[in-house]
Amino acid sequence: MLTSALAGLGLGLSLIVAIGAQNLFVLRQGLRREHVLVVAVICTVSDVVLILLGVSGVGLALQALPWLVTMVRWVGAAFLLGYGVLAFRRALRPTGEAMRIAEGEVAGGEPGDTAVAVRTAAAPTVLACLALTWLNPHVYLDTVFLLGSVASTHGADRWWFALGAALASTLWFFALAFGARLLGRWLSTARAWRILDVVIGTIMVVLAAHLAFSG
Repeated sequence: MLTSALAGLGLGLSLIVAIGAQNLFVLRQGLRREHVLVVAVICTVSDVVLILLGVSGVGLALQALPWLVTMVRWVGAAFLLGYGVLAFRRALRPTGEAMRIAEGEVAGGEPGDTAVAVRTAAAPTVLACLALTWLNPHVYLDTVFLLGSVASTHGADRWWFALGAALASTLWFFALAFGARLLGRWLSTARAWRILDVVIGTIMVVLAAHLAFSG
């Protein structure tokens, strides 16, 4: 049981700890300190659901529907391209999103904490988080198909494997979301945020192109 759980933990971390659209979104929300808990919970719960689907054998059934993966791939590519364009737009035309370091700016915070000039409503953030999670075909290929296939090799202990993988997702998303604030001091100027948005936009466009032409 323990061996299967550790195997799930290791594979889960190896699949999730990578520069991708979802992780960049979580990182950005953590840096901005906007709806951090909600984003971390959505990503974690979504991953756990996908892990359970894969371990339960649903992944094998979905392999009989290749058109579904193709549809998700194109919709996901379009969304990533749009998100990348918005990031480039923020870099060219800042709207007060630069984080400021000033004593007492964060309500209930400590001296030196960071604050955000303009806050985004919860609904758009939740929708963006859900889209970046569920419109990414790699999530299905990695979490449902690959992880589910490896879990099946553990026989009766496959649910312990699933538990380890779910723990990996939980640890990663919460650590990324709430640990991002440690980078706040290096992103305390509008110029730093412009550079970050250029990096995010570039990665999003590259990922969109990869999705569109990798089928």
